[in-house]
Amino acid sequence: MALKLVVIGAGMASGRAMEHLIEANDELYDITLFGAEPRGNYNRIMLSPVLSGEKSYEEIVTHDAAWYEAHGVACRFGERVTAIDRMRKVVISEKGETPYDRLLIATGSAPFIIPVPGRDLDGVLAYRDLGDVNRMLGYASKPGTKAVVIGGGLLGLEAAAGLKARGMEVTVVHLMGHLMERQLDASAGYLLQRELERRGIHVICGANTREIRGEGKVEAVLLEDGRVLEADVVVMAVGIRPNFGLAQSCGLKYNRGLLVNDEMKTDDPEVFAIGECVEHRGVCYGLVAPLYDMARVAARNLLGFHETFEGAETSTKLKVTGVDLFSAGDFAEGEGREEIVYRDAMRGIYKRLVIESDRIIGVVMYGDTADGGWFFQKLKDREDISAIRDTLIFGPAYAGGAALDPMAAVAALPDDADICGCNGVCKGKIVAAIRGGAETLEAVRAVTKASASCGSCTGLVEQVMALTLGDGFSVPSAKPICGCTDLTHEDVRRLIKSRELKSMPAVWQTCGWKTSCGCHVCRPALNYYLLADWPEEYHDDPQSRFVNERNHANIQKDGTFSVVPRMWGGLTNPRELRAIADAAEKYNVPTVKVTGGQRLDLLGVRKEDLPAIWADLNAAGLVSGHAYAKGLRTVKTCVGTDHCRFGTQDSTGLGVALEKRMWGAWTPHKVKMAVSGCPRNCAEATCKDVGVVCVDAGFEVGVAGAAGMDVKATEPLAKVAGEDEALEIIVAFVQLYRENARYLDRPYKWVAKVGMDWVRERVVDDVEHRRELVRRFDLSQKVFQKDPWAERATPATERAYAPLADLTQEAAE
Repeated sequence: MALKLVVIGAGMASGRAMEHLIEANDELYDITLFGAEPRGNYNRIMLSPVLSGEKSYEEIVTHDAAWYEAHGVACRFGERVTAIDRMRKVVISEKGETPYDRLLIATGSAPFIIPVPGRDLDGVLAYRDLGDVNRMLGYASKPGTKAVVIGGGLLGLEAAAGLKARGMEVTVVHLMGHLMERQLDASAGYLLQRELERRGIHVICGANTREIRGEGKVEAVLLEDGRVLEADVVVMAVGIRPNFGLAQSCGLKYNRGLLVNDEMKTDDPEVFAIGECVEHRGVCYGLVAPLYDMARVAARNLLGFHETFEGAETSTKLKVTGVDLFSAGDFAEGEGREEIVYRDAMRGIYKRLVIESDRIIGVVMYGDTADGGWFFQKLKDREDISAIRDTLIFGPAYAGGAALDPMAAVAALPDDADICGCNGVCKGKIVAAIRGGAETLEAVRAVTKASASCGSCTGLVEQVMALTLGDGFSVPSAKPICGCTDLTHEDVRRLIKSRELKSMPAVWQTCGWKTSCGCHVCRPALNYYLLADWPEEYHDDPQSRFVNERNHANIQKDGTFSVVPRMWGGLTNPRELRAIADAAEKYNVPTVKVTGGQRLDLLGVRKEDLPAIWADLNAAGLVSGHAYAKGLRTVKTCVGTDHCRFGTQDSTGLGVALEKRMWGAWTPHKVKMAVSGCPRNCAEATCKDVGVVCVDAGFEVGVAGAAGMDVKATEPLAKVAGEDEALEIIVAFVQLYRENARYLDRPYKWVAKVGMDWVRERVVDDVEHRRELVRRFDLSQKVFQKDPWAERATPATERAYAPLADLTQEAAE
């Protein structure tokens, strides 16, 4: 007599298990199949082509009614199982009880719906089954429909591609910094985003959803940063969770999923489980290949064998609107790992292999995935690749190629080709100067002015010199930004602007970074360059800042921190002083020091006290003094005409106005300013990055001074009559410095490179250019002029500053 097998879940895993059972012995079991959907097994992987219109539902059916009937499977589709009674060995459904000898649970997973206001509105959909697809198609049938897809993973992008193919206006909102972060590294994620945007799908990464708005139905999505996206439908594709509620309620053991052993048995030997609902050796699988392996093992063991599932290496190969992707293994950075990267930016091809102990442990491929299977096999076999390492990245069909002469492009330029755009110097003029005796770079600059301004053409000028002088001249090796690239800071800045690169992955990919994610040297520089050039599009990456900037306080040699409240122009009042004194006592601050920038420094604050001391100081109206920042530090002032008998102008008022206009502005290096009320220069304005000396006729603005490791007086920039014009010129100078200087160059070093004449032409002589610089500065300030203390002094951030011992104790509890 046949045994009774009840299968709960009519998905791909259970369908494959039944195939194995029936092929091996179609008389051992009488099978009853329960499925929550009103239909049998179909290929869920092919839901995307159904959504896009490339396939019909009938084309993706795996087992039709005839198959079930032919093999005697009793189908109970659309009938939900409500309980399992393991003592009586019966499954309880909406229509009664069904006994079993063996039970196979394959209930799959459930979509995660993020708990935001509005999640219950009409028009908020998941994307897991055919019913979801049909609901989406109902919305897509209406012209002009706008969809927001929340989630930039596999399912989210497939949904977005399908809805776009149906004529909808689609925006993808993704919490993480790049798309498909579980399967792709940042560089491949950037390429995918670029291609999707080229195809008309708008993508917003690094965005958190705050609320779904609407009266009864979806009307818009509000993001955490305040942006509002119009929407008629919202598709939630942010992840899945194992669906094991039935198993949990009947007392089976579970963790993140229903726990199974290597034979796919639960802790009840008569109950098997497979698919997305289970956890095996601490892993929950969501890809079809390991689920099919589980199905095979479960079927063999239901037949009386003792086969084992050892876990699986998984790979992902996806085709989203014609874009090829392949990912396998572990491609995160780690000690002892190295990587081989191949990039072809013009063809949109990116390949990255992660190597550890002469074995491939991770593969990421974009654009050309033909060799994905070959690499994956070597990864699974843990094959030693040391013998073929030099040609490994090119795959099994390696073909070599000759390198191009790097000077060939410059040699091919005609004599009338511009080399120095700033000064309009062509190649022929430089060649003539060289032949006339200018045999050094400085001599060429003196004769032609080529490379004497912004300096970005210096490399080209040197190559022209090398071609003209032959062995008599060798091009100095330009120092690259770091070991990740051969490009200089100037090269990178120019490419970020000219190619409109607006993210780090865009820079890494387009500029041919040797590593996939940069390093501690280049990431802070790239973060700054992107902030300066694309303030509206680029989001600051705190992890790419130095430790002081991340903590918004200066770390001291004993591990404590220095807290410096801002005092505008060096002015304070009794309320602020009381707040500082109270904070010093409350948090046992050992040292309070008057700084050279005319403010008070609280030294010796413990890290865990930072949020609380900030909150107390904020309550008194004090904000961060940015004493840790690559940005404006202080504006030092004297008392000027308010009190001093020698004062010629309101130096304090100008200093306060200048500091309030400039605070919070990120710059390549720290910037210090001063305003002295008369030529006696009590505020020491003539050795600052920007200094103003007040005279009877107005204001003398000087820049590029220094009083640190190097001591240097300021260079005259402008003499103006009014305070407003002085402010405008200073703001324009700072913005020019922000947009052109090398990261970590103080203004005096930058001015020495580009020349004071070049600066004066753009900031003083060209009024329209000056005002455009001011406009760009003000735009940046609208985005970034915020008090970081206020943002960090919240209960949500306190844990980030807690001592490690406290966190360890918390975890233990």
